[in-house]
Amino acid sequence: MLVRGRLGWALAALAVAIGAAAAARALSLRHPGPMSHLGWWVLFLPRGWQSVARLERVLEPRPGERILEVGPGIGVYSLPMAAAIGPAGVLEVIDVQEAMLDRLGRRADRAGIRNIVAMCGSGELLPYPDDRFDAAYAISVVGEMPDPAASLRELARVVKPGGRLVIGESFSDPDFAAPNTVREMAARAGFACERRLGPAFGYFLKFRAPPG
Repeated sequence: MLVRGRLGWALAALAVAIGAAAAARALSLRHPGPMSHLGWWVLFLPRGWQSVARLERVLEPRPGERILEVGPGIGVYSLPMAAAIGPAGVLEVIDVQEAMLDRLGRRADRAGIRNIVAMCGSGELLPYPDDRFDAAYAISVVGEMPDPAASLRELARVVKPGGRLVIGESFSDPDFAAPNTVREMAARAGFACERRLGPAFGYFLKFRAPPG
């Protein structure tokens, strides 16, 4: 509209977009929950500060590791992380939406990736034994959970002593969780924050699980 010289229409559209975003934010704060599978295509949009390359830089996946992803959606991060740990490694993913996992599985099959193990379930009650994973990550997930503190306690249980945890959040998500909030919850679960990559409105936080 701006290109066509329709400033009034452009401002009106901007106001509607801002209003819709504010309404979505208010609703999500009252009723946190995962993004509907109907919006799966949104997950392919450019991620800016939360790119796959930046996640790999902060998580530092290593060949042969066993890593957990909570809330993988359609696998935007899953496929490259599974490739990074190689066929000797295992990427386990858990999501509350079976439809997302089905789509992730089809994408992995097309890419020839065979080391992803998917399970439908909640991040607030992880169906894994203690000290199972070398590392874990959850991107744009913590703010969606009704009880994110419980999820962080579960992550502290299943990540090996001294293992890594990366939490990522973006302000563009209606369920955005601020970095200070995530730090405090993670500290109560026993994690030590090592660094933040990216600005406060689109960040990755890297934590270290307590030693055994």
